[in-house]
Amino acid sequence: MDQTQINALRETAIVPQGHLIDGHTVAASDGGTMDVSSPIDGRLLTTMARGTVQDMTHAIAAARAAFDDGRWAAQPPAARKKVLLKWADLIEAHALELAVLGVRDNGTEIGMAFKAEPLSAAGSIRYYAEALDKVYGEIAPTGSDVLALIHREPVGVIGAIIPWNFPLMIGAWKLGPALAMGNSVVVKPAETASLSLIRLVELAHEAGLPPGVLNVVTGQGAVVGKAMGLSMDVDALVFTGSGATGRRLLDYAARSNLKRIYLELGGKSPNIVFADAPDLDEAAKVTAMGIFRNSGQVCVAGSRLLVDAAIHDDFVAKVAAVTRSLRIGDPLDLTNHIGAVNSEAQLAQNLRFMQTARAEGGTIVTGGDQILTETGGYYMDPVIVTGVTPQATLSQREVFGPVLAVTPFSDEAEAIRIANATDYGLAGAVWTSNLSRAHRMVRAVRTGVMHVNTYGGADGTVPLGGVGQSGNGHDKSLHALDKYIDLKTAWIKL
Repeated sequence: MDQTQINALRETAIVPQGHLIDGHTVAASDGGTMDVSSPIDGRLLTTMARGTVQDMTHAIAAARAAFDDGRWAAQPPAARKKVLLKWADLIEAHALELAVLGVRDNGTEIGMAFKAEPLSAAGSIRYYAEALDKVYGEIAPTGSDVLALIHREPVGVIGAIIPWNFPLMIGAWKLGPALAMGNSVVVKPAETASLSLIRLVELAHEAGLPPGVLNVVTGQGAVVGKAMGLSMDVDALVFTGSGATGRRLLDYAARSNLKRIYLELGGKSPNIVFADAPDLDEAAKVTAMGIFRNSGQVCVAGSRLLVDAAIHDDFVAKVAAVTRSLRIGDPLDLTNHIGAVNSEAQLAQNLRFMQTARAEGGTIVTGGDQILTETGGYYMDPVIVTGVTPQATLSQREVFGPVLAVTPFSDEAEAIRIANATDYGLAGAVWTSNLSRAHRMVRAVRTGVMHVNTYGGADGTVPLGGVGQSGNGHDKSLHALDKYIDLKTAWIKL
């Protein structure tokens, strides 16, 4: 990957995008389209289909037909594996194309996007391809006059609603295990990040995935997302996004066929730094990138910094120095560390949080303003806010922007109380040289992922999921397969 290649790809014209249903590209049933603008400079990139309820119904019907006739589900595991491995190879072969396309659409810095999006997606698809023929049924321990078998079967039609921050990575977390287990899938991408996911599905068809097995419907969540949620023919729905949307999906399930709903809903993850951290300079660097990479638009971002009062001022100064050294700008420029905020609406929301933080007595150490307005894009100077109480808005509500809230603590017990004083529980971290303390904190902080002397970097071998209002179910690892299979008992009298 070099700047010349990136510059060539960034100028590539993007044709108007349609839905992908039953192996074909189709327009919206009413001909409606939506503009796709780049957060880099606000320019129009292309248009895409503005889906209707009829479009979503069509896609779900295609997925159901594909599942029922067994064109994918009934294939031997080795055959499904071959297709998925070829898909992973194609994703890698088109990695830079996919990464640049995604950055033009959602603003993530290219250095991060290249690894976190296509390369991560290829790795996930390959992981589940390799896993699918290692999933066995069971024989239960019974009396000698009975044979009891436990079969693992695909659920059926899966609906997947994918967020805009990492559409390929998070999409693959869901598509990989769903397809590996033989399900058919309908994908609804985010309105502000559909382009790379559409291309990913095109590559799946090129790899030999049968028509109807994987479909994409673009459009507004209030229309096509709702239609998916209310469908009587979607058997399970997986979602990553906001808590408000997650609640609506649960309501839709209750109002329709009681489909399973698996939700990953973000968090207010505590990054807890004790005075005995092994390397405070390293902790400061990791802390800054743990919240500011991708402009803070990361579900597991360490958005709450809890600092031992004994080192509070010195450590905040270290983090601020790292923050001021970060270069913010064009996300397709390899010399920049931080790219654009995803949309004008997201930027406006971030700035409103700054007004609230000041009104509640927070002190802005650095950043907090919109910058680079002359570009026409959406950029925000990463901000550190001190004096944030555990009850403050910045402690309780997910910003999903480059905003770090800092709160001091006096001892381990107080750190635990503050860490657990939110409705969320997705991720967290503790920095300490005390092994016993590290283990105590891992157990005491209510969260799905707990880092020790690091932040981020957990790979696909371990699950990601939250507790509380961070959701339910798990992506990544073999545990993700559980969402996409049914257990069936065969009780046989001998």
